[in-house]
Amino acid sequence: MHQFGHILKQHRQAAGLSLRQLGARIHVTYSHISKVERGVHPATSQFAKLCDDALQAGGALIDAHHTGQAGNIDMQRRTMLRALGALAAAPMPLTRWEALRHSIETAADPDADRWTQTVADYGTVYYRMPHPKLMDSLYTDLTVLRALVEVEQGPGRARLLAAAGRLSVIVALGMVGAGEILAAARWWRDAHTFATQSGDPDTVLLTRAWDVVDGCYDGRNPHHVVALADEVAPLADNRPSAAACGLLAGRAQALSLAGRHAEAVAAVRLLADTAERLPAAVTADTDGLWGWPEHRLRHTEAWVYGHAGQLKAAEQARDRALTLYPPALARLRAQVQLHHAGALIRGGHIPDGLRLAADTLDELPADRHNELLRAVARQVTAAVPTAERARPEALALSDRVRG
Repeated sequence: MHQFGHILKQHRQAAGLSLRQLGARIHVTYSHISKVERGVHPATSQFAKLCDDALQAGGALIDAHHTGQAGNIDMQRRTMLRALGALAAAPMPLTRWEALRHSIETAADPDADRWTQTVADYGTVYYRMPHPKLMDSLYTDLTVLRALVEVEQGPGRARLLAAAGRLSVIVALGMVGAGEILAAARWWRDAHTFATQSGDPDTVLLTRAWDVVDGCYDGRNPHHVVALADEVAPLADNRPSAAACGLLAGRAQALSLAGRHAEAVAAVRLLADTAERLPAAVTADTDGLWGWPEHRLRHTEAWVYGHAGQLKAAEQARDRALTLYPPALARLRAQVQLHHAGALIRGGHIPDGLRLAADTLDELPADRHNELLRAVARQVTAAVPTAERARPEALALSDRVRG
């Protein structure tokens, strides 16, 4: 854009105006105009129009700005293609192929926002794709995305950072499911950083909401998780969204773990009111990661009412969730059954609760068990009164889910 600055200076001097005089006419500081003329700061299209009108340049400055912008975009595309070309020679086959595909797309349409669709695709397959394959695919895409973020300095950078924040959420969730708690904590921090840098408030809320939900499974102090939820609650701004519902659900669950049951019940009721106002497209996404279908609400109710000792309400929520859950979400169906097993034990039905927990774990194929499931099962064992923990069924369950 230095060429634009040179042309601007010529027109300003031809009009007999100083930097301060032009600044007074367009309500911009003279120092900023000076930096634009010297190529230190880029000019915006609005700035170019203001200067063109003030200097009566007849569109010459607007044309110069457009020409410079076109040159910048072309240079940006060439830089991206070079970065992707380097990745295409990587030793990992999937990375090579993905880099090649992105280089073709970038050459054909450099402005297309393809990463939004990539994030949506991961949300669709998250519960269906085997964990190792999911993480391998994420590694490939994040490698390509990193290369693009490094070279993108235009308006597309914010979209890339938003995608990086959302994909980092999936990595963190996968790490927790695999029991890699320390690695997950690092990915959560990165997810927050990318979201903040993107400037997208929806991505900022989404990353925090999932972190709150995750905090109910990874061993964090539940009081700290509640504090995190309260800290980011203003971001929801009373707008119904999947992220807002996720934040409310995570907060309600954390309150339960903290023993603050009256607050947890109030929180889950607020969640139900918010969920009723969700757009149909959000509630219709029944087996993906980014939607908020009714079964998530019922699952949260089963958790909260079960911990609060409201056995009838917990059973109704459990039954409704099991009716709604798609077959692909077998592990989540198992988790809601475990919540009910804990509710039975808290209600004094200890043999029934232990039997339900054992049957639930037996019925779910071993390759579908993960640390999230075991975390819920450990909540069941924790519900067993101390005097009853010597029961063979209780000891067997504790051995199965010991972390």
